[in-house]
Amino acid sequence: MVEQSDISPEVLSATSIIGDTIRNHQGEDLGDIEELMINLRDGCIAYAVLSFGGIAGLGDKLFAIPWKALQLRPEEHAFVLDIRKEKLETAPGFDKDNWPNMADIDWADRVNSFYGVTGEKLNA
Repeated sequence: MVEQSDISPEVLSATSIIGDTIRNHQGEDLGDIEELMINLRDGCIAYAVLSFGGIAGLGDKLFAIPWKALQLRPEEHAFVLDIRKEKLETAPGFDKDNWPNMADIDWADRVNSFYGVTGEKLNA
């Protein structure tokens, strides 16, 4: 018999995901999910916005993480991203008062390429 805790959920509410931690495979805390961005054309999550750095929300840098780059760890209320902390610091990011144009195909390609996600368009 399969235990409920051994099954990844098929559907989660956005509020249950926002605030979840993102870690890397080395167990380092990379930050928290600040927001989820939905592709209105297909109704799927395009990416999670990761809040990284800063103190008490001040000075945080935000990163668009392609949804397909994240692996759910439901038992930990966390996600895993295959990236070292040092590399994340060089990722294309933005601050809370200056979001990029999410419809910009060049921006989406740059983000996908950085995280090694191919064949996906953040804004497709």
